[in-house]
Amino acid sequence: MKRPIIGVLTWREGKRFAEPAYFRRLLRAGQELGSTVFLFSPKDVLAGGKQVRGFVLDANGRWQARIFDRPDAVFDRFRYTPTQAFKEYVAFRRTSNFLYANNRLANKWRVHEVLERDERMHRWLPETLLYNRANLVKMLGRHSFLYVKPLNGTGGRNILSIERSEQGYRLLGRDRKRAKISTIIKQPAALQRFVDRWTRAEKFIVQQGLRLQLVPKRAVDMRLLIQKDGNGDWCVTGHGMRVGGERSATSNLHGGGKAMPVPEFLRPRFGEARTAEIVRDCEQLAYQTAETLENHFGRMVEFGLDIGIDVNGRPWLIEVNPKPAREVFREMGALKQYRQAISRPLEYAMYLARTRGQEEKERKYARISEAQREHAKAGSKASQLRGN
Repeated sequence: MKRPIIGVLTWREGKRFAEPAYFRRLLRAGQELGSTVFLFSPKDVLAGGKQVRGFVLDANGRWQARIFDRPDAVFDRFRYTPTQAFKEYVAFRRTSNFLYANNRLANKWRVHEVLERDERMHRWLPETLLYNRANLVKMLGRHSFLYVKPLNGTGGRNILSIERSEQGYRLLGRDRKRAKISTIIKQPAALQRFVDRWTRAEKFIVQQGLRLQLVPKRAVDMRLLIQKDGNGDWCVTGHGMRVGGERSATSNLHGGGKAMPVPEFLRPRFGEARTAEIVRDCEQLAYQTAETLENHFGRMVEFGLDIGIDVNGRPWLIEVNPKPAREVFREMGALKQYRQAISRPLEYAMYLARTRGQEEKERKYARISEAQREHAKAGSKASQLRGN
């Protein structure tokens, strides 16, 4: 049987890649699965898409360029950056006709709109509006705690929390370089000017803040990873609690957060039975989110969900990431889940390539059979005419 060829689409500059450590593990996983896996960028597609300049690791672990035939399937890991390279990638995705394991997902606001249209999602969704001054005032009137987030972007950058207190408005956040911001603003007009400056470079949403103080003075959430497996079915690969650094607006691990197994974190707070209920609810949320988004945006391969659990044990969907990190499992020492988290997108891409190939064969045989039937009909009619 032909060894499947899987391309991984990503940003490249020379032999520098966006996620080098992850990609090294991904290529090793491909070898173990019996597939050929290479990295490529939009500028590496040659000869009208029939060949691709791909990058693999040589015997010394260095990146090496080779020319490959068109991949059987492509796993898209090109992540958002506010650059020209990203604009070129978007144009490439619109015009390229590879067999992709995952379609592109829209920005946070569009994703929220799609989820909100599905009534089954309502119990998990915090109130969210596009940012402008009027909506900020409206949300401050309804909620004592808010988040202001960019429509695009990951890693906790440019996220600002606003909490109303006796002293005024307490602001916590991280700027574009992930530097911590912490200040108190007393007057609403001054707050509006601050948030206008914070949001002037791109579009933002303003979202209902949640009382997630399961640990005092620290942001806490669950990162849940749901992925397609080698049979094309959605599976929850695993989850972990992320506890943010002190006075941090987010729980991101690269912003100083720590990871803990979910039962270990929740049991002391909610007990055994309630913890099991919360986990089931979070997993139901994950399956419903995957179904709703895939029905709208087309085929997807994985989602990293950030789920907030409030002091009453109610889960809330904070954010959906279609190109998630999976370091929460390594941080917890859950190495089996970590390996699964890396290999499953490749397993699904191989399944997709295999089933698409089988579909094409069946269509080809169906066309041949149809032609044979038409030929037989024509021969039968000719015989009848000669008999007459």
